[in-house]
Amino acid sequence: MDETQAFAEERPRLISLAYRMLGSVAEAEDVVQEAFVRLHAALTAGEVIDSVPAFLTTVTTRVAIDHLRSARVRRERYVGAWLPEPLLTDRSSDVAERVETTESLSIAFLVVLETLSPVERAVFLLHDVFGYGYDEIAPIVEKSVENARQIAVRARKHIEARRPRFEPSPEERDELARRFFAAVVAGDVDGLVRMLAADAIVVGDGGGKAPALSTPVVGAERVARFLAGLSRFGARYGLSGRFAEVNGRPGLVVVDDDGRIASVAAIDISDRKVRAVHSIANPDKLRHLGEILDLASLVERA
Repeated sequence: MDETQAFAEERPRLISLAYRMLGSVAEAEDVVQEAFVRLHAALTAGEVIDSVPAFLTTVTTRVAIDHLRSARVRRERYVGAWLPEPLLTDRSSDVAERVETTESLSIAFLVVLETLSPVERAVFLLHDVFGYGYDEIAPIVEKSVENARQIAVRARKHIEARRPRFEPSPEERDELARRFFAAVVAGDVDGLVRMLAADAIVVGDGGGKAPALSTPVVGAERVARFLAGLSRFGARYGLSGRFAEVNGRPGLVVVDDDGRIASVAAIDISDRKVRAVHSIANPDKLRHLGEILDLASLVERA
């Protein structure tokens, strides 16, 4: 397999892995590019590589782990809550086509992965999502096979404790999501409360660059009133929402009359209730989706 062929064949899988590791489109692209740079350097130096896919997976995983370790330091200084960069998986885009749409892609799931250590995250994804054996994973993360197995068990228990008891069908999920968003637009607080879990939460990520929640809003009544107020706020500034599939789950893209994106929200549904709303307004996390509306300037001018 020459380098060009390797790039074409392995890139989708590597992007899928790197995005799930990092929650960032740009960083995933950078990590995968670094893997190919190192492949080229190794081949140029005459290094014998038994398996190009294994080499690229190892480098991608290790570089992603290093990125995560440095990212955790940066995120301690992040303004407000940190959320992953969203993908619009219901439309054709280069990144969306390279990232398989499964539960492991949802914003809610990526948020849970953030609670794992970088190595735990890598081992869990490689084994449970990408189907690697522990004998393959061990050298990638520089652990023994038994240690890799123990890390996966620990990570799996952590994730299972946070997984929903009942996952609705896509049809049920979309139907509830459409009713939910319609109630938000209508400002129907009572209707929203009926669709929200008692411990529902709204988390906003503005990164200090766009208006967003400083702390999450928790509880069905508080969340309902907050969302109804947010809808009135959007209407006042000429914003509207269009239904979309965000990271494989129902979501909303908020735009102005010119189609510029102000924010992207994804909702987490289980047990026939909306359990979480994750809203990303940080413009740096939306640029890969299209033209961005400067929401902060819009509010200041009004």
